[in-house]
Amino acid sequence: MHRDESNRRDRARGLSSLRLKVIGAVFMALSVASITVLPALLGAPGSDDMGALTAVVLCEAASWCAVPIYAWLLAEGQRRTRNVTAYGLRLFALAAVCEVPYDLTVSGTAFDPRSQNPVWGLLVALIVLTLLDRASRLAGAARWGLAVVAVAAGLAWDVLLGVGVRQRVMFVGAATLLFALIFRWLRARENTMMFTAGLLGAVMCITPAIGVAFLHYRNDELGYSPARPWVRWALYAVYPVLLCAGAAVALLG
Repeated sequence: MHRDESNRRDRARGLSSLRLKVIGAVFMALSVASITVLPALLGAPGSDDMGALTAVVLCEAASWCAVPIYAWLLAEGQRRTRNVTAYGLRLFALAAVCEVPYDLTVSGTAFDPRSQNPVWGLLVALIVLTLLDRASRLAGAARWGLAVVAVAAGLAWDVLLGVGVRQRVMFVGAATLLFALIFRWLRARENTMMFTAGLLGAVMCITPAIGVAFLHYRNDELGYSPARPWVRWALYAVYPVLLCAGAAVALLG
């Protein structure tokens, strides 16, 4: 009895999927704020105003903590879902809805082919992980050939289409895929997984490693009742709402 109560207290103290999504949403809000709110308050960042430039860069860099968090949630969602096609369609719809407000927020135009919103990176990662599941059913060269092609194609798609490219130094789409692969292949080895992901985060401008630290304190609980599906849909709505608010500030500014 005492052991069960202790386990329940440990789970309650950890970070559930809901808490991780809330933390990720806060970091996403920092990204939108660095593009729209801070320049409106502090002026356009530039070499003649190092204070504004520093604030914008720090806010943007802090937002990259969300990358490993969402990569973990994606990898877990793909592993647990009963219908990966429906999961992919939800991500596709979310990415499509986000694209115009993302472009308006980032570049001030309704269509900017230079960069795509990072939700596309989640969709690419989902497709690659699903192909790896298919590859695992094959044998020999076919198995490894499909795995290599899937990963290479996913990375190429993310890089060539500029999925989530920020400040020309962070490729969010490619980083999301790399983190998701680590979480898939090393999930059975917790310490090795966290160390490898932390090392990747440190190489990618340091701040994503902080996101990995949050994952270390997860409790693998959902955090809300499955009988309340509106919670999941509300979480899907967070990013487009943030982008619409950012686009409004950008256009009004």
